[in-house]
Amino acid sequence: MVSAIRSYRDLIVWQKAMALAALCYTKTRAFPHAEMFGMTSQIRRSAASVPANIAEGNGREITGSYIHALRIAQGSLKELETHVLLAQTVELMGQTDAEEILRLCEEVGMLLRPLIRSLQDKTGE
Repeated sequence: MVSAIRSYRDLIVWQKAMALAALCYTKTRAFPHAEMFGMTSQIRRSAASVPANIAEGNGREITGSYIHALRIAQGSLKELETHVLLAQTVELMGQTDAEEILRLCEEVGMLLRPLIRSLQDKTGE
């Protein structure tokens, strides 16, 4: 039996994106205080933007607006990946932590793409 989607909170992509954002908050706690307004903030902001845009888009009543918000979420996901790779390169984040975040980024991306395609098919875009 398939359960109905009553809220953005029922979307697996939003749930995974929330887990990703929480993971990013956890993994950046050990960053130096000097990075609070630098890399720590960049990683956290881009990570939080992913589920926020999924939720915002779902709340829109126009499918085109939903697609647009999901594309912004995709962009934030790529921004997050870039910040994590940079944090690893400059040795703020270890390889294991970076790989864990990047693996979850890939999972979220693999859920976003078909959702966007499905909505595009619905609108004929």
